[in-house]
Formats: sequence, structure tokens, C-alpha cells
Amino acid sequence: MAKKKNKKAGSNGLTLQFMPFSEIAKLNSLDRIKKLLKIILNNKVVVLQGRLKADEETRLIEDTMIMVGNISGFKGVELAVISQDAGEIGKFQKLKFGLAKALTGAHNSLTIIGPATIIKEMKKDPKKLEMMIR
Repeated sequence: MAKKKNKKAGSNGLTLQFMPFSEIAKLNSLDRIKKLLKIILNNKVVVLQGRLKADEETRLIEDTMIMVGNISGFKGVELAVISQDAGEIGKFQKLKFGLAKALTGAHNSLTIIGPATIIKEMKKDPKKLEMMIR
């Protein structure tokens, strides 16, 4: 009987790493970015429950732009955030939504971050996100 050869994980195909926000919640901004970049540099797409702060998203993009010329084959990252639009719900729901957001932060969002070598493009409109991969 011929033995099957196991391919190295991640050598072909797309690897998604789902991450609850609690995994990075207690980290400071710099450590959050480092943790995410480590995953992305391993050619994985991170699907994060919640979202980073605006300054953290900016810092992540800045750091990856610095890496583009310095890491062989690295072309940057693609980042998109999906969240519920508060304009689509009623007044009572808005009040509940605002209270929950104040208590828990922006964990009702979903953030997708991946290497530009894998993610060709992300298109976002108010109701959906389309991700084209290479």
C-alpha cells in the first residue's frame, strides 16, 4: 500500500485564524500589533472578533509599509472591518446597542487582516464584504 505524503500545513490554500478579542484585550497597543503581524507574516488571514482602535489600525498599516521593502516577498496587508450600522435599527435598539458598546467595547465588529500576497482585494459595501484571494 502506498503511503500518502502529508503536505506541510499552509503550503497550499488559504489559512484563516479566528481570534476572539479576549486573546488580545489585555495587551497594550504595541503588543497587539506585534501579535497580529506575527500571524500575518506566517501567511495567515486573521479574522478578529471586534476591532482595533483607530490609532492601532493606523500603526499596523504604517508598520507594514516599513516592512514592504525589508522583508522578501512581503507586499503589505489588506484590512477591512464589518460592523452593524446603528442607522439600520430602531430607537430602543440603538439605546441597547449604545449601552452594550459602552460596556463591552466594539466587539460587535469583525476585523479581517491578511497579507496582500494572499488577499488580492477586499470590497466592502454597507451590507457585505467580498474578499478575493490569489
